[in-house]
Amino acid sequence: MQILAGDYYADGYQHLGALISREVALGLLARMRADLARQGVDLGRLQQQGPLLTSPAIELYGHHYAPFATFHWGLTPVVQQLSGAALLPSYCYFRVYRQGDICRVHGDRPSCEHSLSLTLGYADNLPWPLEVARVAIEGDPYERADTAFRAGEHAASAAMAVGDAVLYRGVHHHHGRTQPNPNRWSAHLFLHWIDRDGPFADKAFDGAKLPAGVEF
Repeated sequence: MQILAGDYYADGYQHLGALISREVALGLLARMRADLARQGVDLGRLQQQGPLLTSPAIELYGHHYAPFATFHWGLTPVVQQLSGAALLPSYCYFRVYRQGDICRVHGDRPSCEHSLSLTLGYADNLPWPLEVARVAIEGDPYERADTAFRAGEHAASAAMAVGDAVLYRGVHHHHGRTQPNPNRWSAHLFLHWIDRDGPFADKAFDGAKLPAGVEF
C-alpha cells in the first residue's frame, strides 16, 4: 500500500494506492457473483434508487452478505492505524454504478465517521474519481445532494485503480462523484467505522446489540 495523496485530518481524505491487490479485488467481486448465482439471486432485484443517484444502482449490504462483513471487520486494524483512532465497524455496502452515473455531493450520517471507498472493478478499466472537499462541513451535512461542489470547497479528486481506496471523513467533509462514470459499469465497496471513544460510539455495528439476558 502507498499513500498517493492527501492528509487525512488536514484535507479530510487520503488516497491509498493498492490497499489490496488487483487480484484480491477482482477475486472478491467474482466470489460475490458466484455466490449470488448459486443462491438464485437476480442482481436486478437488488437495484435501489436514492436521492444521491441519477439512476437505480445494484446495492448489497454486509449484513446480507457475510463475506463483505468479514472483510470489513478484518480491515479494521489497518484503517485504525491509518486514522490514528480507536475504531469499531458500523456497516458496509457494495454498489454498482452504470455508465454516465454520478453520485451527488453530500455528507454522511454519523455511522460513517471514518469511511473507506474501495474500487473492486471497472468494466473498461477507466479510473473514476471520488472527490472530497478539503474544507470541513459547517452545519448539517444532510442538507446537500448537489451535482457540483460549491465555490471555496477546494475538492480533491482521487482517481482510483482497481484495489485502490480513499479513506475520508464522510461526516465532516462533503464528497461525491460529479464526473459521469466512463465505464459500462464500476463496482465499489464502501466501509464505515466510528471512533469507539467519540460522539457516535452508539453507532458501532450499526446499533446492533446483544439483547440483555440472552442465553446460548
